[in-house]
Amino acid sequence: MMENSAAHLTRRKPKKPKKKWKKPLIITLSVLLVLGGLGFIYQKQLVVFAFNMFASGTVKEALDDSFKTAGDKDAPVVEHTDPFSLLLLGIDQRDNEPSRSDTIIYSVVRPEDNKVLLLSIPRDSYTEIVGRDVKSKINSAYAHGEAKMAMDTVENLLENKVDFYAAINFNGLKDIVDAVGGVELPIKKNIENKSKAHEKLFVEANKPIYSGEEALGYVRYREDSDFNRTMRHRIFLSAFMNRALEVKNLTKIPDVIQIAGSNFTTNMTSDFIVKFAESLYMKDSTPTISNYMLKGEGATRSGVWFYDLSEDDLQYVRGMIASWLDPDATEIIEPESADQADTPDAA
Repeated sequence: MMENSAAHLTRRKPKKPKKKWKKPLIITLSVLLVLGGLGFIYQKQLVVFAFNMFASGTVKEALDDSFKTAGDKDAPVVEHTDPFSLLLLGIDQRDNEPSRSDTIIYSVVRPEDNKVLLLSIPRDSYTEIVGRDVKSKINSAYAHGEAKMAMDTVENLLENKVDFYAAINFNGLKDIVDAVGGVELPIKKNIENKSKAHEKLFVEANKPIYSGEEALGYVRYREDSDFNRTMRHRIFLSAFMNRALEVKNLTKIPDVIQIAGSNFTTNMTSDFIVKFAESLYMKDSTPTISNYMLKGEGATRSGVWFYDLSEDDLQYVRGMIASWLDPDATEIIEPESADQADTPDAA
């Protein structure tokens, strides 16, 4: 009996379970590795897909709120892949001051070439103000006729079309910069207003990241030349673009646009902006930016200081812009030389 029992017990000895989990686990790990690899390879596509799924509606609504026509001036029908011109206006409105455009940058974008031209027009440039039949400082155009008069005046000056405009009040710049975690700026020397006639302003040099308040001081500083001031504006634009296009900041774009709110207006439709931004992001690198500033010299009329533009330089710039706007151009005219600050540390 004992022998039978022992034999029975031996026969009933549980078998070791087969390792059935190995195959599913290997398959799962393989799938994860493949998806991880695809995620790395197609990171941009996945980000754009996520944006279109979860954020595009919010962004379009915010952009629709910022849409504002330029008077009776119709915006052209432009494909987001075609070269187009954009007048960037920085409105530095302060207490007891008119809303003049202290920053005027005529830009040309060539999406297919991933290139951008930024042409600074000094705010004190003496020119005809279209719609007023007077000659005055170009920044007065916006004060008297907002975007339409500014666009008409710049078109007349440069003899090239202005397709779109985008105006932002500097009051909204601070929060926008903070929303993307600050910007990198090449400040090699402390920036400080020393004149009692100007508001207090101090920006410390050699910091890795600058806050919105510091970036606002960087673009507002005016105690050196207008040449350096407009150069700082272009440097800031480039720095902010690079920061906003970082993968980690793409999810913050809806917040940035909503923060801009009433401080931002444009006649570009939300569909155009979103399509263009998507194509820009899908490039292998950020756009190559070429800079130029209209040349001239100071002059005084009836005790008022103006900036007289060089006619020779205007002719050169008009030809350069025309080449950038030509969709069939195989070679475009690059600015003759890079900007040089008045002093090595002025930037």
